[in-house]
Amino acid sequence: MGKKLYVGNLSYSTDDMSLKEAFSEVGQVESARVITDRDSGRSKGFGFVEMSSDEEAQQAISRFNGKDMDGRNITVAEARPQAPREGGGGGFRRGGGGGGYRRD
Repeated sequence: MGKKLYVGNLSYSTDDMSLKEAFSEVGQVESARVITDRDSGRSKGFGFVEMSSDEEAQQAISRFNGKDMDGRNITVAEARPQAPREGGGGGFRRGGGGGGYRRD
């Protein structure tokens, strides 16, 4: 069991501080972060909380998963490692050209 937890279905009004305060009820919170859209700055409705021990992380899952927080039933689970991103943007496709004009 890891110490980092995924917290989903958060209210858009939930911020880092309120997330940290809530999870502090079950133990020491190392960090709490609500993920926001980089362009608008608005919450994406999920975040991550890092507890100081595996035991506290398990207590947080038991205490908060499916419970109401700011008017929404939140999901709390062990965070999984981020999958590597594939592809990327831009670039040329294989076999394609760079545009321009064609001479006959």
